[in-house]
Amino acid sequence: MSRPVDPALVRRSVDLALENVEAGGKPFACLVVDAATGEVLHEATNQVSRTGDVTAHAEIVAIRELAVAGRRDLTGCDVYVTAYPCPMCLGALYYAAPERVVHAATREQEGEHYEDGGRYMTLATFYDEYARAPSARALPAEQGAAEDPVAPFREWTRRHG
Repeated sequence: MSRPVDPALVRRSVDLALENVEAGGKPFACLVVDAATGEVLHEATNQVSRTGDVTAHAEIVAIRELAVAGRRDLTGCDVYVTAYPCPMCLGALYYAAPERVVHAATREQEGEHYEDGGRYMTLATFYDEYARAPSARALPAEQGAAEDPVAPFREWTRRHG
């Protein structure tokens, strides 16, 4: 049986994002919550405007800050975010493995009022890019020649099994 979504935590993610906009940041926030108790373990906001780091989305910031504090993943946690995660954040969340992600706005709702695309994508096209073959993606990519490109992976497997 799934746990109910806490409307106060959804509202907090929206309020925190509004505070970030007021402070000159982008409209995104992330709460990491203990799934069993509902206790907020960490809050983070999008820091792209402040830092110039295009990867400093709220979810990424939260994961990084919790890692610095010693947390290796988000097992046992729920993540509450202002909007459904972009593909970069979604990938990071898959690696961090929370129990669930709760979002306030859908991609479509966000897209009605906000665009955060870039040179190779828009909010509307970004998710579809990942399903394309690498040769068909907007971002050019090609394999470079290396004598033994898999050497690091073999060595890691040798050391760690």
